[in-house]
Amino acid sequence: MSVSQETLGDRIRNLRIKQGISQAQLAFPELSDSYISLIESDKRVPAPSVIDLLARKLNCSPTYLVSGVSEDIVDELRVTLEYAEIALQNGAAAEARDRFAEVLSHSDALALPEMLRQARWGHALSLEAGGELEEAIAALKEIAEGSSLEYDRDHWTRAHVALSRCLRERGDTSAGVQVAEEALRRLSVAGGEYTDAAVHLGATLLGCCIERGDLVRAGQLADDLVVRAERIGTVQARIAAYWEAAYVAEMRGEYERGVALAERALSLLGEDEDPRNLSRLKLAYASLLLRARPSEAARGKEILLKARKEIEGNAAGEVDTAWCLAELARAETLLGAPAEAVELAQQALDLLGDAPRRTSAWALTVLGEAYVRLGRRNEALDVLTRAATHLEEMESTRDAAQAWFDLAELMGETGEETHRRDAYRRALVCVGL
Repeated sequence: MSVSQETLGDRIRNLRIKQGISQAQLAFPELSDSYISLIESDKRVPAPSVIDLLARKLNCSPTYLVSGVSEDIVDELRVTLEYAEIALQNGAAAEARDRFAEVLSHSDALALPEMLRQARWGHALSLEAGGELEEAIAALKEIAEGSSLEYDRDHWTRAHVALSRCLRERGDTSAGVQVAEEALRRLSVAGGEYTDAAVHLGATLLGCCIERGDLVRAGQLADDLVVRAERIGTVQARIAAYWEAAYVAEMRGEYERGVALAERALSLLGEDEDPRNLSRLKLAYASLLLRARPSEAARGKEILLKARKEIEGNAAGEVDTAWCLAELARAETLLGAPAEAVELAQQALDLLGDAPRRTSAWALTVLGEAYVRLGRRNEALDVLTRAATHLEEMESTRDAAQAWFDLAELMGETGEETHRRDAYRRALVCVGL
């Protein structure tokens, strides 16, 4: 009889007979022989504590009784999973992806639901870390649809947060908003509006609103998020709320307030914090610092260089690495080293490839600014046009409007009046005028 056909009752009966003991002997003294009979005929599903008891009596593992998978195979898959997790945490996204895929493709994986869930989640995160956003989105959609808000709220929430995040990074901001809004609505209906999960979903929705340029709604969401987080009181909720509120402040041009909020978030981080979140928050802080206090560009650069080392040693992946390189390029431009900025921005773009990405648009913008400083106006016009087009296509309306406006100003300096008027027009369209 194959593993796929054998039931829990079959395995208990077969092991009992193989060991030459009766139902009464297996049951004594904790259980009744009639209960063992019901279990073996699959008319009763034993509680986990009973499964543990029977496994000890039958000299096997509880996992084997439940799944029918041999202990050797379970150990082998467990080691592969642990190796994949370590690879992901160390930034080896491709290696992690392959090891998680190895578990997923194993013939016995379906019989081990908890391992299967871990492997699916890790595989999706490794795809995201490797910049394979389309594949990550497909995997996360499957995970989100298959998870249960009622029975595993944390996993359900993480799946929707990650899905919305990946959609936003790919440029599908409206889809990201839709995912986060619907998930937040369902969480509130389930009575979870004042939980860490609700704050993380709210922060994700807020990030999408910022990206779309809906600053009025983003401001309202940010204020509500901070109130909720401080009412809940947990460190993770407060970090998420302060982090996203800092972004809103940046988008509004309230750079000093943004820096203060980011510093509040950083002050709450502990040594056990997820390395990826820690490095991302440092990146966000340095980015705000460069905009709020250009005179402190050297300090911003120092923070970014430290963050870059941390990113290279954790699961942050290519997108975060490119973001760090783009911000380092911005720092070099502010420090009067546009040639170094060009090299760093090009590294970021090479890392991301040709697919439209939010971070690609940022890198193009910084590259354009560096070209302007170097007097290479034709190249500046080309990359700034690409940046504005990317941002417009990805519904980053506020950033797109600023990019078109900057481009118009540059065209005015070069005397290209027709193209200048068109750039101004596109800037106005982006802000709804």
